[in-house]
Amino acid sequence: MTPVLELRGIDKSFGPVQVLHDVALTVRAGEVTALVGDNGAGKSTLVKCVGGIHPIDSGEYLFEGKPVHVHSPREAAALGIEIVYQDLALCDNLDIVQNMFLGRENKRGLVLDEDTMEEMAARTLASLSVKTVKSIRQHVSSLSGGQRQTVAIAKAVLWNSKVVILDEPTAALGVAQTAQVLELVRRLADQGLAVVLISHNMNDVFAVSDRIAALYLGRMAAQVKTSDVTHSQVVELITSGRSGDLGLTNGVPA
Repeated sequence: MTPVLELRGIDKSFGPVQVLHDVALTVRAGEVTALVGDNGAGKSTLVKCVGGIHPIDSGEYLFEGKPVHVHSPREAAALGIEIVYQDLALCDNLDIVQNMFLGRENKRGLVLDEDTMEEMAARTLASLSVKTVKSIRQHVSSLSGGQRQTVAIAKAVLWNSKVVILDEPTAALGVAQTAQVLELVRRLADQGLAVVLISHNMNDVFAVSDRIAALYLGRMAAQVKTSDVTHSQVVELITSGRSGDLGLTNGVPA
């Protein structure tokens, strides 16, 4: 099956500093791909290249098997790529519906089409089996951390997304809230979306991912099926770029 998103030979520099070196990444529909790596490995830069925030210097960017050029977040969104950053980008003074449609409001003539937006928001939350939110007209300021993360994810999938990238979605959440968010992440993939999960938590990674892509100092050390590796092997890939026969040899994937 053709991957939804495929990157080949991606290079990215900021002035004299090269952050990404010949990076390859394959993301498939119906799967959770965990993107792991130490601080400074290049995860954020890679995601911002995918999302059109940073232009790539060289390499191929393929979406549904076709070469594309993404120069802005709007162009990435038009393809069906949504990114939920760690800060969630939610407005505390607005309710759930207003946040989900922020900047993309439905209008009926000159006024907002509140009924349609409420219906679409409710339908999206229901499709994700979200049951922890009492009212879609609650202000975000009244929500727990797990509920906020749920709203941010629902906002991302509202727009017929094909790829959803989640940046540390369980950071700073308690055990119960983490379990709820991980269930939601798995549900997204089960509904046919391609999900990229950025996480430092190996328990989370092994709980929900189908594949693991490990970055080491701006290079893709390995991309493997989760079932084919152990916790310790992934930690070795993250910390040294190599684990046994897996990983980098002189900066080149083995």
